Amino acid sequence: MAGGVAERQVATPVGSDLLTVGVEEEFLLVDPHVGSAVPAVDLVMEQVPAELRGQVEREFQTSQIEIGSPPGLELSSIRHSLGVLRGALAEAAERAGVRLLAIGTGPVDGPVPPVVDKPRFDRMIERFRLLVPGPGNNGMHVHVGVPDQETGVQVLNHVRPWLPILAAVTANSPFARGEDTGYASWRSVEWERWPSVAPTPFLTSHEHYERLIRQLIASGVMLDEGMLYWYARLSAKYPTVEIRIGDVCPSLDDTVLVAALVRALVATAMADIEAGRPPINTDHHLLVAAHWRAAHDGLEGDGVDVIDGELRPTWELLDRLVDRLKPELERHGDLATVTDLLGGLRRHGSGAARQRAIFARTGRLVDVVADVARQTRG
Repeated sequence: MAGGVAERQVATPVGSDLLTVGVEEEFLLVDPHVGSAVPAVDLVMEQVPAELRGQVEREFQTSQIEIGSPPGLELSSIRHSLGVLRGALAEAAERAGVRLLAIGTGPVDGPVPPVVDKPRFDRMIERFRLLVPGPGNNGMHVHVGVPDQETGVQVLNHVRPWLPILAAVTANSPFARGEDTGYASWRSVEWERWPSVAPTPFLTSHEHYERLIRQLIASGVMLDEGMLYWYARLSAKYPTVEIRIGDVCPSLDDTVLVAALVRALVATAMADIEAGRPPINTDHHLLVAAHWRAAHDGLEGDGVDVIDGELRPTWELLDRLVDRLKPELERHGDLATVTDLLGGLRRHGSGAARQRAIFARTGRLVDVVADVARQTRG
């Protein structure tokens, strides 16, 4: 929800036709014994090694903490950076007497931790009051470099129909308030309570994009541009596209897979733009339905095919998307990694499916929490 540690320098290097990618991940801090969220961010921040503090930030609630990878061209460098940060943060949390979870929202019921003491957050609470949903809303944001803002707006038009599929891939929050919500991503349902959360509209130009921001701020649904919570948006500071539709992923494998798919999706959009191929102007309400279905069913259920509006197995939609992205996956050197990671995802299931499998075996949410903590640390 806050600004981003990964978007600071994500522009594509001059002279390179490959796209940089950076990742932000938000985590939940929980009691190690019962699994409920705890307001421990200040304690954890004190334990973070000094050399990593520039890549760690407080988030909206005192039960949340965020990391961001430096931007890079190689997936291996993204994996390494996030692995170091996850490991260091998990150790810092343990020294502070809590546990770090890569999970969309807290599964165990408990008091709602307060919001971080920050003037902007105070203004948000004053304006929107009870929209703070629960123990902490933890997402994953992927930043991909683009040449300029006009190109970025065109990219937003091209990628918007495919984002529900990626949302389903990241579904990682089936439990809340001590029970199964019936959704694979309850975080998505809670997140949509904020009035500026929505699929990105079809845009005619960068001026159109800027005009909408001004109008939304004037309407009162946003305090500032930072509250533009569209599922894909432009960075306010750098020539990047930010895709922000997913739950934080439980494991590094999941995160690297999504980062690779997002970069390939943006690169495919840029290839289509250069070739003069128009974007698919999917109806807004069909996109809303597709995102709802992704939150409800996740990867293991059905999704909305935005081409014809029919329901199809989400794995079928994902396989078709990967086929579409293969030229850019190959060009960026990511195809072998993505193929391997997709095989693992098919074997182990989404984060939501893994949580439900643990609960089905033991009937204890503390066991779910322990398993997510294990995946988080890697």
